[in-house]
Amino acid sequence: MVPARRVYFLLLSGIAIAPIIAMFLNISSSIAITLLFDVIILALMIVDGRRSRRHRVEIKRDLPPRLSIGRDNPVVLTVKSHTNGVILIRDYYPSGFGVSTPTIRAAVQSDSTQELNYTVKPTQRGEFSWGDIQVRQLGLWGLAWDDWKIPQSLRVKVYPDLIGLRELSIRLTLQSSGSMRQRQMGMGTEFAELRNYRTGDDLRFIDWKATARRVGAYGNASPLVRVLEPEQEQTLLILLDRGRLMTSKVQGLQRFDWGLNATLSLALAGLHRGDRVGVGVFDRQIHTWIPPERGQHHLGNLIDRLTPIQPILLESDYLGAVTNVVRQQTRRALVVVITDLVDVTASAELLAALSKLAPRYLPFCVTLRDPEVDNLAHTFTENVTHAYARAVALDLLAQRRVAFAQLKQKGVLVLDAPANQITDKLVEQYLRLKARNQL
Repeated sequence: MVPARRVYFLLLSGIAIAPIIAMFLNISSSIAITLLFDVIILALMIVDGRRSRRHRVEIKRDLPPRLSIGRDNPVVLTVKSHTNGVILIRDYYPSGFGVSTPTIRAAVQSDSTQELNYTVKPTQRGEFSWGDIQVRQLGLWGLAWDDWKIPQSLRVKVYPDLIGLRELSIRLTLQSSGSMRQRQMGMGTEFAELRNYRTGDDLRFIDWKATARRVGAYGNASPLVRVLEPEQEQTLLILLDRGRLMTSKVQGLQRFDWGLNATLSLALAGLHRGDRVGVGVFDRQIHTWIPPERGQHHLGNLIDRLTPIQPILLESDYLGAVTNVVRQQTRRALVVVITDLVDVTASAELLAALSKLAPRYLPFCVTLRDPEVDNLAHTFTENVTHAYARAVALDLLAQRRVAFAQLKQKGVLVLDAPANQITDKLVEQYLRLKARNQL
């Protein structure tokens, strides 16, 4: 039981009017009346608190079975009340989680059920303890709060951005169902069908043997041309760096978490387009290798295998990772390396490793830039300390541009974007590569 503000106000009021009473009665009587008043108030408070215990609200917590890192995950508290009143709710979510409303205050109606909503934003993956629900219910007279806990402890798991994966899956499905498949002459390598020749078709795609058979069977007939479409069953390999550069935080999450979200989104897009998708996570050696497979069931396997992995403070061996890919994958494939790049000197091994992939494979270097560096570089300041910081940021961006220019000269595709935007840009770039049949 916790006294309400009204109790303190009434007790202070009793002390304040004591001198007034003393003006008409003696001091002893004034003190006695004041004490009696205080005792009555305290007694009423105890009665009010005990009465509210008989009408405690019932609360049930509902949350997603798997929380998404870096996202606002909804939590629903279903409150069933038996009397009118006011309640305060403090849910003991895991420490380190961001929360939209730490304490919820609500007015409840007699014999009613309502839902109270708030969101939590995890910043780490893993398994966490979620505690009980602390509740305070104000008595009918407003003199006491009944304070108790509702036991609802449980273990929750935080996964990569599953909300983003669901949104991407819906978007890819709408793109596929909303537009008819376009087949253009000469834009692919896989045979699709034969059709009649049309004005403007490339004469090189006329199938003379099929045309001859048709003429022999039906007499006079127009030529038949071969329709080719991009090959569907291609291979996409994603190498995710979990070394030292991926441990730093960007926008509240580690670079590795941004990279893992991008990896799973790219894998989903690849599986949706019919590609075989494989993933490798590396530092000084290959930590996890998931061979390429097709089918949407493979995405669940990727999520389960990759979710427990955390970055470590070790320098990454890019040459070793690439050598492993060359040994595992003999056919041509799109090899995407998700990492970060500091400067030309520090990233010399990355440059050498990606150059080793070309031209047999199609190497694609994806780096996660810190938006804060961009802000520092493009914000003018007269403060000397800030000016030095701006100079360093400008130098870092310049060195990145030089390194990317060297990569492009060696036939490596490059995508450098802010970490919080990398997922969408990477998927868009992949879909563009598929549409152009660059692989």
